[in-house]
Formats: sequence, C-alpha cells, structure tokens
Amino acid sequence: MRSKITLKELAKILNVSVSTVSKSLNDSPEISPQTVKRVKELAQLHNYRPNPIAVNLKRSRTGNIAVIVPNISNTFFAKVLGGVENEARKQGFQVITYISNESLDHEQQITELISAGIVDGLLISVSEETQKLQDYEHLHLLMEYEIPVVLFDRINMDIGIDAVGVNDRGSIYEAVTFLHSQNLKKIALVCGLGEIGLGKQRIEGFTDACKDLGLSTDDKYILASKDIPEVKQKLNKLLVEDRVEAIIGLDYLSTLLASRVVQENNIRIPEDVKIIGYVNEDFASYLWPSISYVDQHPVEMGEQATAMLVKRIKEPSVKTPARVILNTEIRHLDSTRSK
Repeated sequence: MRSKITLKELAKILNVSVSTVSKSLNDSPEISPQTVKRVKELAQLHNYRPNPIAVNLKRSRTGNIAVIVPNISNTFFAKVLGGVENEARKQGFQVITYISNESLDHEQQITELISAGIVDGLLISVSEETQKLQDYEHLHLLMEYEIPVVLFDRINMDIGIDAVGVNDRGSIYEAVTFLHSQNLKKIALVCGLGEIGLGKQRIEGFTDACKDLGLSTDDKYILASKDIPEVKQKLNKLLVEDRVEAIIGLDYLSTLLASRVVQENNIRIPEDVKIIGYVNEDFASYLWPSISYVDQHPVEMGEQATAMLVKRIKEPSVKTPARVILNTEIRHLDSTRSK
C-alpha cells in the first residue's frame, strides 16, 4: 500500500497552492473542472484520505468553537474575544480560547488537537511566523475534516478561507489625509509589527497617501523595525533635526513610544507635533496628552467573525469563501487638537 500523502505534498507535485488542492477536493466552483479532475486523480493515486476520526466525529455537533489569538499582550485581542463571547452565547455555543504566541508550531499543535472533533469550528488570527512562512496547510486540513475556519484581523493573504478584518490600508490613508488637511507636511510613520501582513498594508496606505498628496516619500520618514532602540534613535533624530510635524503609530507599542520620545525632547503635543496611533479606547483618554487613535471596532469584528463561523457550521454546503471588511474611524483626542 502506498504511504499517506499530505495536502502540501499534493500541491507541490501539481505545482499549485494548498488552497487549490483543498478547494478541488471539496468541488469548489472556483476551481476549473480540469484542475479538480487532476487533483482528485493524484489524490486517489497516492491514497490521500482525510482524517477519518475527525470526519466521523463531525457528524454530530459539540456546541463548542475554538479561538486562536497570537498573543494576549495586546488588549485589542481581548476586545475581539469579548465580541466572540457575546455572539457565541447568542448562538448557543461555548468558546475555547488558545494562544499561539506568534508561533506556527504552536498553531499547528492546537489545530491538530482540535482536529479530533472537540469543536465545531475555528476562529483564528494567524501568527506572525505563519504569515512569514506562508504555511497554511494546517488550516486547510481542518476544512478537509469538515471543521470550518474563519480568519480575523490578520487577513491579508489569499488562501480561500472566510475572513473578517478592517481596511488597514485605507485606515492609514485616511490618517495621512487628515494630517495633510491641517497643513502638516512632514509626517513620520512608526511601525514595530515586523512581518505580519497588516503592517505591510498600513505602510502601503502611508506611502500611497504621501504620493497622492505630494508629501515626501523619503525612507527616513518610515521607521519600520522590531528593533525598538533603533526606532527610538531614528525618531529622536527626525524630531530634533527634521522637525517632523506629525507621527502615525501603526501599533500599540509604537504609538506609546512615539508619545514618550516626543515628550522626552520637550516637544509639545499637539502644538508642535500631532500623533495618531493604535491604542485601546479604554486607555487612550487616560494618557497625557490623550492620544487620537484608529478605532478598529474589535468587538464588532469578534461578533461578525463568530456569526460567519456559525453560519458555516449550520450551512456546510456553501463553498465560496466570504470576506467582510469593516471601516475604521479616527477618534480625535488631545493629540490632534487644533493649535
């Protein structure tokens, strides 16, 4: 008997994506009949079979859904989980929460555990390592076992899976446009998000807005690194030597860092420098000065992602991936107040 083969190995032989193989095996209308035929023939040749234990267990509901978050240091995910819990209770489901700690290996271990049929579906914000390596086979395997998956927040990848997120590019484009409307020309970007896709989307929003508005696109105004001491050093230089007029922080840590560095240089907020960032609404107003922030509607994101997942659980015959993009809003506090 031939040895078992994985989705990834099938995809490599056929020179297609894992997503294409998974969709073909599920007769997705997105895939051409010729490709479906090729995939199924090769799968049969190599004795490919979904996990029989998981498939059998999925014939009855557990009443549970799983959520995987990449970390718990960011209060944004706590808000999302609150939305998940709200909607899950309404729908009659219990929530089991896991933390991947930004690790692909941890993510794979969790999905292997839940593939035994202990949940009816999975909500996941994929880890930084998963996005960096672009390895999503463990998610496609769950769907092969008839366990639906919905991505949330970190959704900037085309892997044929339901997703709920925000317009990350548009969020920053709007922030730059607002600052430009205040007659500010020197705008800097601070980002500590590393390799994850939404960081890249936000940077693209910044550079696109600067080009469209005739602002400088010099690399020195984009401080994107996970090396915080390096970012701090470069930001100090921009504030003192270039006298930047506004700063956009692309994540929680970068926003707090920007506020601190500005004040360490005895530069006034908002009189000399305006700041827009990503801080939790519960904390933004308690900072001094209070920091204007991009509201990503995390509770609504959790609720919509859960509603989407429950619909998949109840209507498994629907094959076409769904995608919901929430519009963000800038909440203006002290740091963008008029001079």
